[in-house]
Amino acid sequence: MKLLHRLQHLPRDTRDTLFLLAVIAWIILPQTGHLPLWCSAMAGLVLLWRGWIALRGRPLPSRWWLLLLLMLACGATFYSHHTLMGRDAGVSFIVVLLSLKTLEMRARRDAFVVFFLGFFTLLSNFFFSQRLLTAIAMVIGLLGLLTALVNQHLPVGRPSLLLAARTAGWMALLGAPIMVLLFVLFPRVAPLWGLPGDAMLARSGLSGSMEVGTIASLAQDSSVAMRIRFEEAVPKQSDLYFRGPVLSSFDGREWKPLRSTFPPRLRLSSELEVRGEPIRYEVTLEGNNRPWLPLLDATPIAPALKGYTVHISPELQWSAERPIGELVRFQAQGYTRFRHGPLAKELGLQDSVALPAGYNPRTLELALELHREHAGADAPTLVALVLDKLRTGGYTYTLEPGVFGANTADEFWFDRKQGFCEHIASSFVLLMRALDIPARVVTGYQGGEINPVDGFWTVRQSDAHAWAEVWLAGQGWVRVDPTAAVAPERTGGLQRLLPARGAIAQALGAMSPGFEIHLRAFWEASNNRWNQWVLDYSQARQLQLLRAIGFDSPRWEDLSTTLLAIIVLVSLLGAAWAQWEHRRQDPWLRLLHAARRKLQRAGLVLPASAAPRQMAQALQAHAQAAGRVGTASSDPARDLERIHDWLLRLEAWRYAAHGTSQAEHRRALGTLRRQLRQIRWPQRSNP
Repeated sequence: MKLLHRLQHLPRDTRDTLFLLAVIAWIILPQTGHLPLWCSAMAGLVLLWRGWIALRGRPLPSRWWLLLLLMLACGATFYSHHTLMGRDAGVSFIVVLLSLKTLEMRARRDAFVVFFLGFFTLLSNFFFSQRLLTAIAMVIGLLGLLTALVNQHLPVGRPSLLLAARTAGWMALLGAPIMVLLFVLFPRVAPLWGLPGDAMLARSGLSGSMEVGTIASLAQDSSVAMRIRFEEAVPKQSDLYFRGPVLSSFDGREWKPLRSTFPPRLRLSSELEVRGEPIRYEVTLEGNNRPWLPLLDATPIAPALKGYTVHISPELQWSAERPIGELVRFQAQGYTRFRHGPLAKELGLQDSVALPAGYNPRTLELALELHREHAGADAPTLVALVLDKLRTGGYTYTLEPGVFGANTADEFWFDRKQGFCEHIASSFVLLMRALDIPARVVTGYQGGEINPVDGFWTVRQSDAHAWAEVWLAGQGWVRVDPTAAVAPERTGGLQRLLPARGAIAQALGAMSPGFEIHLRAFWEASNNRWNQWVLDYSQARQLQLLRAIGFDSPRWEDLSTTLLAIIVLVSLLGAAWAQWEHRRQDPWLRLLHAARRKLQRAGLVLPASAAPRQMAQALQAHAQAAGRVGTASSDPARDLERIHDWLLRLEAWRYAAHGTSQAEHRRALGTLRRQLRQIRWPQRSNP
């Protein structure tokens, strides 16, 4: 309470400085994950130093200190980025300049420089993230900067920050239609609009290889991988396999894509035959800086991915020619019933039975034992026998199987008997190869969940999955998911193994089990709407809007013409309305009506024809009858005197203004308007 009391009674300069420093810290905070450590630390220490100076009333440091810190920042920026140019170096440098500029705020001009540096730093947040949460945080920062800017223009005294915040809010609200208009119609002409994704930024997602244990780590990430909207009925949960990298080469520890040693004419054929009706769907894929397109297994037709060239591999894996670093949306159609691969044995199948020497000897012995016990059994029979062993052999599905040694299949089959999907799939494929059955590992996503708010199917990183494909004569490559044999609920229902939740999530779940689920669904639906309506609002959609309003063959130049015409039209309408409003009611009557409304809120009964002097007398009588003036001011009598004097000046301006010039007349009116906003008017007394 003492601290709160002290903050409420700080000098205006100290209070305003601390408020501005808090706003700057808020703007810089979202960028700390993208800035070098020294930059975040330096900015934070400088802001704390400036706050300490304001609280203690100490003098600002000399310019030599600022010059030394600036030279250190230049050297550290060059050391971190190897340049002083470019996006990353520029953002680091502007953050340091913003914090250092607070150390020389000696005049209003210096404060204005800090404001405009703050606006620029605020915009630079969108270089790294354009998500809804970032936009909300930056709107709060924008309102904070506008509040500080308005506060600097208020007259001498100690005006309330709430008054400045209210004015800033109205400014932002009045400017919102203009911002919406510019967003909708301002031409998106590359490269002026948008920025390329950062290809070096690490994000979670499927890798091009699989070391046993890596997908279990990915499954602990509940972030959204992609959102899907099916045009018709949603396929069964057990059919929702979204194909990613296909891995056929194993070195004893890591699975990698196949690098066949066969010449092209002898490599495995990749025939694809689809059956049934196509499943049409729309994918909104989050940027993950990887080229894979996890599409429904199987998708024979290339999706139309704007700005990218896509291709399909012989293993039916779709990829772009470069990593996808930004949010993309595209249409696709797939089939859950299909056949692919050769029907008869080919030489290229030898790549899918190769085993590294010296690994998993007990798994090889298990294969020999199965051959002896079931001599003459064909491949489908052996596959069924292994799946039955997984169902009945005491094997379990877990997110934390522990660290496996060199012989991962041996440990799974004989020692641990537990694992995540990649442990199970890898061990199954190795046993199939030991049985001389061609097999490979397929990674991707399986399942997902429907968002009840917007109806989109959400696939998370925690839905990452690994399964197997075996080659059977007369059938080609056949999907076999050994995890379904161990845990059928993993692929047949919405159940997932999830990591331990944080304290906040546990508290929400304890209060209301369904509240956390509904809250997350609402937030993700809001994010999806932001992605669909804002981030994915392209020039094509702008031109589509022009077609809807009558343009036959719109171009981006038509956008500029339409935008300019609307701005001119709105400006003319605004000018006409202002002129009409001025003629309809003179400014003196508006001030008089505003004062009457404020006094009536305090409980005064005033006739509609009351003059300013009558209002002042009624206010004095009301205050004397109540014994006090219900106001938040620490000196009610002074507030009462200010209101009384203002009402008399208002009356004098009306009836004694003929001897003044027109310019003086307007200045006096402006002073009365400002004072009307600054005066603490009385509030209704409690009974």
